Amino acid sequence: MRNFVLRYLIPRVVQYLTIIFVGITVTFIIPRLAPTDPVAAQVSMMIARGSSLDPASIESMRAALTDLYGLSGSPVEQYFAFWGRLFRGDLGPSLGNFPTPVSKMIGQALPYTLRLLIPAVIISFILGNFFGGLSSYYPRNIGLKVIEVVGQAVRSIPYYIVAIVLLVVFAYFIPIFPFSGAYPIGTRPDWSSPEFIWTYIEHSVLPAATLVLVGFGGWFVGMKSLTSNIISEDYVVYAETAGLKKNKILVHYIMRTAMLPQLTALAMSLGTIFSGALIMEVVFGYPGIGSLAIVAVYRNDYSMIMGITIYSIIGVATTVFLMDLLYPLFDPRVRYQ
Repeated sequence: MRNFVLRYLIPRVVQYLTIIFVGITVTFIIPRLAPTDPVAAQVSMMIARGSSLDPASIESMRAALTDLYGLSGSPVEQYFAFWGRLFRGDLGPSLGNFPTPVSKMIGQALPYTLRLLIPAVIISFILGNFFGGLSSYYPRNIGLKVIEVVGQAVRSIPYYIVAIVLLVVFAYFIPIFPFSGAYPIGTRPDWSSPEFIWTYIEHSVLPAATLVLVGFGGWFVGMKSLTSNIISEDYVVYAETAGLKKNKILVHYIMRTAMLPQLTALAMSLGTIFSGALIMEVVFGYPGIGSLAIVAVYRNDYSMIMGITIYSIIGVATTVFLMDLLYPLFDPRVRYQ
């Protein structure tokens, strides 16, 4: 246990904290390299909307916005003040929905993204690896060949194209699923009501199906490629010669070995999957982080954009860190080392 803590756990905790520190620091620096002044842009936007302000009021507003954005003082002072606010959980107010705090708006949108993203990733990962392993072990099966062709065809299509196709087919020509949103407009969310939960699931089917269909092909071809090499290993040939059942050989000797690289690939692809989920939310009008981000971009809501970026960095880094900690459970060689 002591060796595990010193040689495995502590280095990964340090790596995890370093990734978050560097990511958040970059998030702090990049907006300050932009050629536009967010304070001037906000003041100009208010004037363009028809607000009648005298010069003294404009200067007062400019000073207030400068303090609000955390742009007071030197860059070093801003940097330390930025971290101080982060440790207090204060991301500032949303400029597009002033004075609602950014953290409150993200807290309301994040559960929708997680409830959609996590099941879709799990289903896509399990189905892709399962059918990929079967396709490798039973290469002449026509049904598996059809699944492979469909999976590879969909895999190369961007998320938003697949989403639009599903919308046209299953919400317009065959109207069995709603067009957009997480529930009908005007509905008050009631998670204790089975009727509301069913309505929520109906609205989530097409967005989740988009993520599953696009991700399925990647896991399928990855597992098939890995298991194709493992099948020719001596221990697999020996197991077949010894008369073990094919299903047992496939699950315990082939797919189990191939799962280790697939878990690593899952951890490395989480950022891409998360980005795809945000794009898909915009297409379906789903009230998650993606919809919040696109509105923030249109409104030049710098506070919200930085808040979403920080949450994304922490979320992806934390997920990869947890998978790294679980890795010894799947690979005994890591525990031994």
